[in-house]
Amino acid sequence: MSARMPLALALAGLLGAAAAGDVEAARGFDVRDLHRLDRVSSPVLSPDGARVVFVKREITEDFARTSTGLWMRDLRTRDLRPPVRISPEGWNVSAPAFSPDGQWVYFLSARSGTQQVYRMPATGGTPQQVTRYPLDVGSFKLSPDGSRLAVSMEVFPDCGADLDCTVKRLDGRKQSRASGVLYDKLFVRHWDTWEDGRLNQLFIAPVATGKEQAAPTLASVPAGAPAPGNVPSRPFGGDDEYTWSPDGRSIVFAMRPADRQEPWSTNFDLFRYRAGAQAVENLTVSNPAWDTGPVFNADGSKLYYRAMKRPGFEADRFALMELDLATGATREIAPDWDRSADGIVLSADGRTIYTTAQDMGEHPLFAVDIATGKVEKVVGGGSISSFAIAGDTLVFTRNSLHSGDQVFVASLSNPQAERALTPSAGEVLPEVAFGQFEQFSFKGWNDETVYGYVVKPWNYEEGKRYPVAFLIHGGPQGSFGNSWSYRWNPQTYAGQGYAVVMIDFHGSTGYGQAFTDSISGDWGGKPLVDLQKGWEAAQQKYPFLDGERACALGASYGGYMINWIAGNWNEPWKCLVNHDGVFDTRSMGYVTEELWFTEWENGGTPYDKPENFEKFNPVNHVAKWRVPMLVVQGEKDYRVPVDQGLSTFTALQRRGIESQLLYFPDENHWVLKPANSVLWHDTVNAWLKKHIGQ
Repeated sequence: MSARMPLALALAGLLGAAAAGDVEAARGFDVRDLHRLDRVSSPVLSPDGARVVFVKREITEDFARTSTGLWMRDLRTRDLRPPVRISPEGWNVSAPAFSPDGQWVYFLSARSGTQQVYRMPATGGTPQQVTRYPLDVGSFKLSPDGSRLAVSMEVFPDCGADLDCTVKRLDGRKQSRASGVLYDKLFVRHWDTWEDGRLNQLFIAPVATGKEQAAPTLASVPAGAPAPGNVPSRPFGGDDEYTWSPDGRSIVFAMRPADRQEPWSTNFDLFRYRAGAQAVENLTVSNPAWDTGPVFNADGSKLYYRAMKRPGFEADRFALMELDLATGATREIAPDWDRSADGIVLSADGRTIYTTAQDMGEHPLFAVDIATGKVEKVVGGGSISSFAIAGDTLVFTRNSLHSGDQVFVASLSNPQAERALTPSAGEVLPEVAFGQFEQFSFKGWNDETVYGYVVKPWNYEEGKRYPVAFLIHGGPQGSFGNSWSYRWNPQTYAGQGYAVVMIDFHGSTGYGQAFTDSISGDWGGKPLVDLQKGWEAAQQKYPFLDGERACALGASYGGYMINWIAGNWNEPWKCLVNHDGVFDTRSMGYVTEELWFTEWENGGTPYDKPENFEKFNPVNHVAKWRVPMLVVQGEKDYRVPVDQGLSTFTALQRRGIESQLLYFPDENHWVLKPANSVLWHDTVNAWLKKHIGQ
């Protein structure tokens, strides 16, 4: 059935279901639905907990243009009045934050031509521009008294706080007839961008409401350090990596030096900048691993943060730490909690840390008692993607396998009594039936318990059997669970009439650090056993799965696994889909950008430990490939670069195996543009339909 339901059919469904008070579902979920749905994010609360402001992204019908606005809901009214837009039409905004007195909402917008900080009255009104710099402001955080801003901007390090120096150098490069760039160290490129010598740097700036803007003060160059670094980090760092002290006299930020060792180092330290001081102080120099996410207590005597223990490992457990700033003593707050904390939000009384973490296929919100380390789950039932607290008021966004993020409000004293402020996907799309899902467990490698999810097709009928999409997650330290995705969403397959099976194999997150660790050095070992046993267990438990009509699909590590099973477990599959997957693990060790990843996973470098890189190398098993494969590759993917995808397709073509290559010249490791995503899904669905029907 087409994605767009004819008006007559829609009206008939509405009339037919009127007596039941519901709309009869008439079709499955489609990728076009996925992108037409509004997206909500970044909820923030006024200091008194009376108002919530969040970001909503909307898109035009033809997917050509998106817009983001700020929406507000007054929580003191308990009626059904929906949130209202408070930012002007035509503005694209992000990163909302209330002023300390609750009178203003600050945000980022490129309305002036460069991205700057603006503010507007919390009840709505005309925005005021409060930074006027010639460079984009990437992030910001208000000082405790609301008079100053910490802002990050990309500058050439030797230009310091002279922003015009950076502008002139960029203009000079544009005007030059020569295009060559000379490098003398890595990174040369990172994620999806070629390095040009600029770094994210942290500055202190006054809130300027007039036409003039005072020069900013550079805060993020540690005196005596071997090199400055990116603050926030690249490519995904944000304002959670720096914080003001309660008295506004200092800033603490996380930074890794951008020196020759940066591509194989995960040693982020916490540095403290104090106005007038001769040097920036390294607060966590004793830990050679990752320290980040600083948060002060109310009187500024203690600093809470998250820390890993093993250098060079990006998927180590983030422990919650406390640093006594007077004595320098540190302690782990909940050492027996075998989960990796995502962030830190303090309770009003300073006794509790609220944080989210992967947990058994979900992503709940937890409360951690600072004194005792006792941990309690506050909100579960899916994946909490963001949250904010003001007094007893809790606001959060949650998604699941049935819906994208919704904004909810509750009280910390009674978090179960939650109210949804925005609609679910099902409420927006009443004509769509979503596939029902269930988590299951089985005995995997070494008879250890492993979990997975099964999603039924949207049109499931008892007694029928359905072809299967077998999805393999990336990471490899990741998880496919009770959450919503705009790239790999099981409902887009269930909406085509397929059943879906997903296995959280050894190496997945949320099942304890030892389980996560177990994949390193064993990419094609334990995970393959889990996938094999999980596939068998799912078929035994769910007779509606048609094991004779199944395709396996994966991206990143999941794409690697597609290449691996193509030569080591190809019997069950009628087709394969490999998105940006590793083809040659040895080549990957030289061509990827974040070298700490391949070197940790393989126990060294390709020249020191060549045998480790060859142990589970798909390139060595191409002679056994036989199953038709669709290969997807983005040109701007510098994590798993284009040579890996082209090599995979070349091997398939040279072997005479039915294959296709879907190439995106403008996408990175992910397919992000809505029109490209639609093409991706249509191509994948056509591949599945050709080989397993529907």
